[in-house]
Amino acid sequence: MPSLLSSGGALGASPLVRRSSSSTPPAAPEVVLTQQRYPVTRLPFSVVSAEDLAAFERILPGGVVTDPEVLEASNVDWLRTVRGCSKVLLRPRTSQEVARILRYCHERNLAVNPQGGNTGMVGGSVPVFDEIILSTTLMNQVISFNSVSGTLVCQAGCVLEELSRYVEERGFVMPLDLGAKGSCHIGGNVATNAGGLRFLRYGSLHGTVLGLEVVLADGTVLDCLTSLRKDNTGYDLKQLFIGSEGTLGVITAVSIQCPPKPRAVNVAFLGCPGFAEVLQTFSSGKELLGEILSAYEFMDAECMWLVTHHLRLASPVQESPFYVLVETSGSRAGHDSEKLSDFLERALSSGLVTDGTVATDQTRLKALWALRERISEALSRDGYVYKYDLSLPTERLYDLVSDLRARLGSQAKHVVGYGHLGDGNLHLNVTSEVFSPSLLADLEPYVYEWTARQRGSVSAEHGLGFKKRGVLSYSKPPEALRLMQQLKALLDPKGILNPYKTLPAQA
Repeated sequence: MPSLLSSGGALGASPLVRRSSSSTPPAAPEVVLTQQRYPVTRLPFSVVSAEDLAAFERILPGGVVTDPEVLEASNVDWLRTVRGCSKVLLRPRTSQEVARILRYCHERNLAVNPQGGNTGMVGGSVPVFDEIILSTTLMNQVISFNSVSGTLVCQAGCVLEELSRYVEERGFVMPLDLGAKGSCHIGGNVATNAGGLRFLRYGSLHGTVLGLEVVLADGTVLDCLTSLRKDNTGYDLKQLFIGSEGTLGVITAVSIQCPPKPRAVNVAFLGCPGFAEVLQTFSSGKELLGEILSAYEFMDAECMWLVTHHLRLASPVQESPFYVLVETSGSRAGHDSEKLSDFLERALSSGLVTDGTVATDQTRLKALWALRERISEALSRDGYVYKYDLSLPTERLYDLVSDLRARLGSQAKHVVGYGHLGDGNLHLNVTSEVFSPSLLADLEPYVYEWTARQRGSVSAEHGLGFKKRGVLSYSKPPEALRLMQQLKALLDPKGILNPYKTLPAQA
């Protein structure tokens, strides 16, 4: 058998396989306006006037955009499922400019839609009606980096991938990694409490974010941009804004703890004969890999078909009902290789794994990760996508996928399950040729009721945004919901910040 830890070494005998496909996505149809597709009523906010535009121009010379062609991209989410009709896009460069904009909008009762990289999954980053789009695109400066502590302070509009490159050049890594890293902004990541691919190793942003600068609805600048690891003075206010999706304030700067860059990284891509074996392989990995286990991702056979068919990626292993991506990160290559070799040999000999390949060089690492990271992109080329981001007990994680395949039958093109098994996070996706109200009725509230029965969460890492705001009660009790509404009323009494998002509509 070839060496288990050679670059591209195979665990079984299968070569790299490329499925032939000539799949070319058709021209995208125009996205239906959100207000036409969903039952939502515009709240009594003011409408932007010529005087308002003149005021914005005084605040942001050259930073006011009204060109409909430019606005089109900012009005539509990247999944092309929701579309607003904003007529104004503002591009500030500093927190003081954001403060002046919000102070003005608060006085005029103008609704504001904060927007980062517009990579969200639940319609939280685009207007529902004609809200002013406040973009952080030009707020893209690194403020400071401490090479001893690994603390990065930067503006909210910095792109995650560019920050990753910046800190890696200095011997550190960002504590989060997402498939959308080439477009998403760190401020948006924090505002949605994004999870991603490094959650298993480094935890959530509630732990790695040290401080925030936030502009409140009335223009008040809340400077909690500390870089201290420990600060036990009063309420930890930054936690209010992590995951608040721009409804309580606009994040303008972030202080975040970056861990040291691992010196040795290995990725194994494995085929498993069943979901029970996926779970047993994870248990074995935790036991045998211990502190170097940094990611454990799974995908089913339909996911593999989608990425090979629509994106023409190559499958590196024999066809299997399930696939697992295991990443290790450590400081000593020899030590890590020995532990990984032992883990893989046991998994293969016990029948938990039927085939696999291991990569250590960057090119192969990226190729294996692409199979997992680009599933969402492949789904978007398959038709209209119904997305569910759920936290469930690990042993029940895939049961809902099997249940839905039987329930939906031929109504759906594909019902797929993949995600962060190490975090108990299932990404359940259903595709159809076009949006179907009848299919949606069979999915909802069934999916949420099923999740609630398992005491799971209806949003593990994507947030609630516009699409999921009405299902918050499946995961939170009435007392918690009432307190959330009171916090919103306290910090944004006029409700101008990202209206129609996160919290259920009130009578």
